Amino acid sequence: MMWAAITGSEPWSLAAICGCYLVLVYVTNRGLIAAPGYRLLLGRIRDRKAHATIIKAADDRPECVKVVEAVTARLEDLERPGTVVWRLLPRAGVIAVPLSKLAAAWSVLYHAERLLLGFESDEGVAAQAQALRLRVAEPMDTTDQQVRAALDEAQTIADLRAVLIAAHEQLDQRRLAELEREYEQHRVALWLTAVGLGAILLIGISFDVRPIMLFGALGGFLSPATAVMRSADKRDRSWGVLVLAPIGGSLAAVGGLLLVRMLSDPGLNLLGSVFQQNSWGTPPGPFAYALALLFGFSGTLFSRLAVTATKNISL
Repeated sequence: MMWAAITGSEPWSLAAICGCYLVLVYVTNRGLIAAPGYRLLLGRIRDRKAHATIIKAADDRPECVKVVEAVTARLEDLERPGTVVWRLLPRAGVIAVPLSKLAAAWSVLYHAERLLLGFESDEGVAAQAQALRLRVAEPMDTTDQQVRAALDEAQTIADLRAVLIAAHEQLDQRRLAELEREYEQHRVALWLTAVGLGAILLIGISFDVRPIMLFGALGGFLSPATAVMRSADKRDRSWGVLVLAPIGGSLAAVGGLLLVRMLSDPGLNLLGSVFQQNSWGTPPGPFAYALALLFGFSGTLFSRLAVTATKNISL
């Protein structure tokens, strides 16, 4: 029943699949990716509020009290619903966290931590300085080396406090830049997803290759899935790659079969009649479905076939 709906002549089935996948990508972007970072942010905000209370109790100077109260009020703003997070379905508890707002919230939190560091006790400054030395010990890039040298050159607690504030500002800016790059990659992946789904919808309806695209999408899904399951593969998998893999596999399957048709044409005859009978424009069968699966699974296979086609075109 489901297969008949997918392979039938009604375009609504492909549109429904594309719409469902776009919703899945949207929820993944706002939930699986951003929600854990938001929970870490909330935990750190509560820790800094508790630490601000300790600093206020230990130092009753008017300037300290004012700074701590301002910092606490700013941190409480970040905890209010609507500042960083808003709920799609309040009763179901589905949370959507805009990545751009999350980056801004981390920036505010880092600034609050540096303000509190200005009123930290001498023992607290010494402890944070030692913790920072251990953190930048290995591996050290240029920034870490500069921070370590500045910490070693500090003679007094006042100097050490100033170095800590400057070092935290520099390191915080580096972390924020990394977060912004990560969020930009997610935005690019979301845009490519939307455009790719539009291309799938247009090609699938215009040329009636929906089964081929389905097997290509399956291959695109299996490629990162098998890589994650391989114990020898310890590389981190980007969310953008995971999201785009089925879409790229679907489009690669269509393009791959079109290239197979070109390279198996009697004029070139590079692949033979078997591939010609199971390529673009022929009734799809198990062999064509297997080709679509392979093209979706391996982007390298599609690239090599495209290079081969390019070399055999005389301009």
